[in-house]
Amino acid sequence: MTVNWNMAEFIRSAAKPADFPRDGLPQVVFAGRSNVGKSSVINRLLNRKNFARVGSAPGKTTHINYFCIDKKLYLVDLPGYGYAKVSKQERDRWGRLIESWFADTGRMALGILIVDARHKPTADDCTMAQVFLSSGKPFLVAANKLDKLKRSEVEGNLQLICDTLSLPDSVPLILFSAEKGDGKEELLRQILDHLEG
Repeated sequence: MTVNWNMAEFIRSAAKPADFPRDGLPQVVFAGRSNVGKSSVINRLLNRKNFARVGSAPGKTTHINYFCIDKKLYLVDLPGYGYAKVSKQERDRWGRLIESWFADTGRMALGILIVDARHKPTADDCTMAQVFLSSGKPFLVAANKLDKLKRSEVEGNLQLICDTLSLPDSVPLILFSAEKGDGKEELLRQILDHLEG
């Protein structure tokens, strides 16, 4: 399958399950905590500056955002989790919205969990990894902010991420930099492989 990644359009922000598109197109879903650079990763993949909204304050994505790529697939941006300055009520609403999305993963082609390459994954990251694993669908981990690491730290940090998330060998871990573009080609290749599979 060839995909023109420049043919991207924002479709909708889903606030409830009734808003989820059900047109049969495969969906690639992105999850990660609020300040991990999820929108920046999506923007880098699509060669856009501010396509997926990048907030100056974390926690800007409060709905599930759908971007249609070349009329062939959706990139699905879940609300960022773990942001303390949002009311518990709002965090619970996000949680229910995400749970309802995962209750029907029939259209999910691939899950992408974005973590911070510099830090040990949080408890929320571990929970999200388990949600992806239990979905029975393929998923991978993208360790963003690679550009902020010293070369000597990379290997140890990767191992820490794998160990903390209890990743099976079948789950790829991609080093990524939304800032510099490292890992972009590999991530796009993984997405295409799973769309064809």
